[in-house]
Amino acid sequence: MKINEIFYSLQGEGHWTGTPAVFIRFSGCNLHCGFCDTEHNSGRELSVDEIISEASKYPTQHIIFTGGEPTLQLTRSLVDRLHQLGKYLHIETNGTLPLPDRLDETIDWITVSPKDAPIKIQRIDELKVIFHGAGQNMASFDALPVTHADCRYLQPCDVNNPDTNVRIIADTIDYIKQHPQWRLSLQTHKLLGIR
Repeated sequence: MKINEIFYSLQGEGHWTGTPAVFIRFSGCNLHCGFCDTEHNSGRELSVDEIISEASKYPTQHIIFTGGEPTLQLTRSLVDRLHQLGKYLHIETNGTLPLPDRLDETIDWITVSPKDAPIKIQRIDELKVIFHGAGQNMASFDALPVTHADCRYLQPCDVNNPDTNVRIIADTIDYIKQHPQWRLSLQTHKLLGIR
């Protein structure tokens, strides 16, 4: 598997905000979103044993597969081996690909952050939509089935422009107040200056 990086930090977004976790960032993605804030294309080939060895250096049981798009490479052997070690496995995906090898039945938590592409993943535990501001069509996201009803999050898109970001945040708050099935997700890792 081509891995961009493995690091230990706090989850900065969504339901698990503040939770210590090992992040296993897979290289590559099937989408090319203009607002993507992650450099994920580089990386090195690592075996299952090498990934487990690196991830096991840290005291948390929570492991997050992220990317890029982890469904392109995630394997049953990695998932099974980490579960044998008592790890809680969480995947962050754009949802455009089904999980391979029936992994939807074994992954502990699935966060889907949909983009402008059809959703094909089998299960959504948490839905995290990047919100670009007033006028964004939310109808397709409102219709998605989410396992946990209180896990629908809107996250203001960071466009690296302070004035525009203020407007997007205000629009996000306004939308949530009008549609209370949604909750606010902020990129707290950026606010705290951590990875």
